[in-house]
Amino acid sequence: MHKLIFRFSFFSAVSAALLLAGCSTTDKTKPEKEIDEPTSIETRTTIDDYSSINQISQEDWQAGLRAFRVSCRSIGKKAIWKEVCAKADSTSDSEAEYFFRSQFTPWKITKIQLGKQTGTVYSEDESGLMTGYYEPLLKISKEKTSGHKIPILSTPDDLIIVDLASLYPSLKGMRLRGKLQGRKLIPYDDRSHIVQRRDLDKYAIGWGDDPVAVFFLQIQGSGRLETAAGETIRVGYDDQNGHPYKAVGSWLVQKGYLKRHELSMQNIQKWAVENPTRVNELLDQNPSFVFFKERAVTDPSEGPIGAQGLPLTPKASVAVDRKFVPMGTPLIVHASQDNPSLDFTRPVVAQDTGGAIKGPLRFDFFWGFGDEAGRNAGKQKSDVSAWILLPKGAAPEDIR
Repeated sequence: MHKLIFRFSFFSAVSAALLLAGCSTTDKTKPEKEIDEPTSIETRTTIDDYSSINQISQEDWQAGLRAFRVSCRSIGKKAIWKEVCAKADSTSDSEAEYFFRSQFTPWKITKIQLGKQTGTVYSEDESGLMTGYYEPLLKISKEKTSGHKIPILSTPDDLIIVDLASLYPSLKGMRLRGKLQGRKLIPYDDRSHIVQRRDLDKYAIGWGDDPVAVFFLQIQGSGRLETAAGETIRVGYDDQNGHPYKAVGSWLVQKGYLKRHELSMQNIQKWAVENPTRVNELLDQNPSFVFFKERAVTDPSEGPIGAQGLPLTPKASVAVDRKFVPMGTPLIVHASQDNPSLDFTRPVVAQDTGGAIKGPLRFDFFWGFGDEAGRNAGKQKSDVSAWILLPKGAAPEDIR
């Protein structure tokens, strides 16, 4: 079989982080050989066949095609995608399965740990982790009141962002975030300090009545805010305070308040309701803080804007580590878990990123808008295997 190995650096992302990332991200495959050299996490891709992939419903093929058409708005002029994007635009939904099977070759993704000096493969794994996310709805007030005093903040003017690539091209995509103290650039405030600052009130887009709901809005990275007058405000991720994301679920497990298999968004919310005096202590375990910007609600049926700058498609968009999977790339993912039971195989498109989404086999599945989507997203922590779909005749290095 044709095998290719990608060599890319493994840096942390700085976009919005997701809830369950810290719960179970260890490799299932321990190194088979003693490691005595620096290693890197890389991707090996192997040509595969659709016959080795579970059956996919017509509805899911169609959702995948709709998501791919959206991504073609961004990638459609690139040589590798130009022809298939033109065909996608002229293909009816009823022909979605035939379109993918006739235009794309599946390449199986394997994560490997590779010795930097000798090229030794110390471990390999075809299975990774997939969590879920969604677009929540929060009831808010446009003004601060005694009942609504949790700010949903836009990016403050004192947040300084330094693009390191302007000085060091090898650090492309890396940024420093901080604030000025005299002539020094110091780290920006962590979550616990930001929520105590009253001088940031002027940056509030709106005010929530539940700190946990606002916290989860930050984790999801986008949402809709509804005022008492019925006005809907759509918000999306704008920036972050520069501190690393830490999963509050891990803290609850370490303290013995929840068992690892009990971790879900719903159970964390339940614990917060039962322990109102400790909510700030819980949330402050995560020093990261997300700032938003308002987005026009031009079409309420469209999903929120992802990292590709385009609307997400429910059950067909995923967040990826773009260092391994470029934006706009179609994939097939097979996700499965036992408790609660979940098993699906779907075509998806890489249209978003997240602070907890690190590595070649780490995905976040977009479930859509509203409470049902939230329930599905909150309970997902699946094993996942994946195939990159490439135009016939193309190789993985061609999409870089």
